[in-house]
Amino acid sequence: MNMNIEEVVDNFGLFEDWEDRYRYLIDLGGRLPPMDEALKTEETRVRGCMSQVWMVMGWDADKRLSLLADSDAQIVKGLIAVLRTIFQGKTAEEIAAADIDLIFSKLGLDQHLSPNRRNGFYAMVERIRAFTAQRR
Repeated sequence: MNMNIEEVVDNFGLFEDWEDRYRYLIDLGGRLPPMDEALKTEETRVRGCMSQVWMVMGWDADKRLSLLADSDAQIVKGLIAVLRTIFQGKTAEEIAAADIDLIFSKLGLDQHLSPNRRNGFYAMVERIRAFTAQRR
């Protein structure tokens, strides 16, 4: 997936109804790189998500975030894909500066996700921010 978040926002805008947007979100999730089952441990599990979510992060040689994540729910995989689009390959400073609430609103997710999915999305964001805060 070599898109930036503006392209994802634009693509969301192409669909008039939320059924199509959900299908697009699921399609994005289907493009996630596979995560080895051995990485799906209690240590990598994200708390606060109703679905099972696992997240592994690290830094590349250029001090940019490397993010690998997976879920047992298709829509959540799509949300992970959105987060990867926002954060993958970014520095700790760029991650800290990202306005997640604005992006969430531009995508319309603030109005069309259940409270539980919204809480899970923000639990993943907090996990990423906590990890990257150690780097700044």
